Amino acid sequence: MKYMKWIGVAAALLLIVACFLPWYYLDWKNFTITGLEAGDKFGRPAYWHFVFSVFFLFFSFIPRIWAKQWNVFIAAVNCAWTARNFFALAMCSGGECPARQAGIWLLLIASLLMMLSTLFPDIKLHREKSKN
Repeated sequence: MKYMKWIGVAAALLLIVACFLPWYYLDWKNFTITGLEAGDKFGRPAYWHFVFSVFFLFFSFIPRIWAKQWNVFIAAVNCAWTARNFFALAMCSGGECPARQAGIWLLLIASLLMMLSTLFPDIKLHREKSKN
């Protein structure tokens, strides 16, 4: 799992790019939901993804166990926020359901890759030698 850190970094950058892409299209309103504009009800959900990505990238380059533990927590919260965006923004209203666009799928894939990369950190553990 030598390259998992770099896969996580690439996933965090992909997540940032996915926030600018269209997530859903509301046909009856002729409105496209992106991470930066989700209407009055949901606001701007991408800003939390930006915060999580910055902390994720910061902790990815610190070679300490506590930084890797914080990264697991940050990636888990980011996955939860992604699930909220994936399901809450896709709610049907009056029989009309929004169509999922490429951005929300990229967001989901990037979040899962970030979580996967935190579960396999590339860190060396020092072992004490037993004195027998």
